[in-house]
Amino acid sequence: MTDTVAMDAGGYDYMPGVFQYSCGVAAQPGFEIKRVRFANPVPLAEGFARAKAHIEAEGRPLTAFCQCELRSPGQFSEDGFRAFNELYCGTLEEWGIYKNGINPVARSNVCPEIDAPATPSFHAFAYTVPSDVAGTFAIAGSGEVPEGKNNYFDHVVARGDQSPAGMTAKARHVLGEMERRMAAFGKGWADVTAAQVYTVFPIHAFLADELVARGAARHGATWHFARPPIVQLDYEMDTRGVYSESVIPA
Repeated sequence: MTDTVAMDAGGYDYMPGVFQYSCGVAAQPGFEIKRVRFANPVPLAEGFARAKAHIEAEGRPLTAFCQCELRSPGQFSEDGFRAFNELYCGTLEEWGIYKNGINPVARSNVCPEIDAPATPSFHAFAYTVPSDVAGTFAIAGSGEVPEGKNNYFDHVVARGDQSPAGMTAKARHVLGEMERRMAAFGKGWADVTAAQVYTVFPIHAFLADELVARGAARHGATWHFARPPIVQLDYEMDTRGVYSESVIPA
């Protein structure tokens, strides 16, 4: 099991990842993760402002912000993705969350193929609240490439192969990564309340043997017709075990 790190100021633990996001978060005892989704995408700066207002209205510190789901106009180059992440992390640094190159917040950031937002935008965010509800968690999005390498391009699973065999290989890698991240918190598919799939390519070749047979679709799997954030990536997933979710007008 991979070690997790306490984010006591936020009431959660996180699994270390890369500078732009952690691999996942889980509420500490005495806390629960709540998820809030916007009815429509909200531009990044406005989304941060609305998340701030929402969290503070519940009497929680900004350090309770622990996960978010973003939408971007299109896939980034590796350099472009780094530039975007530095901007994104700037707000988290102002909130006292991102420190010394370490980011405890889990995140997904995908690119809708149709009707994409004009600028990077918020789809949803999550935060912790005091609660007797135990065991809530949120796993960050992962595409078909190991994190932490010197680049993405040279390590993409089945790069450029969108055939049924190629997509199966990609999905198998990502599902394994979801399992690795959940295991860090002592969780598995039986604990998941929602699984999200992001790809513009058919999933039918592996739907039964990989998603359903593993238990990843025990509550169904939400398929977003969207691409992962980096050019050359074709498949992404995230998962969560969250019991309190709401939708607010955009």
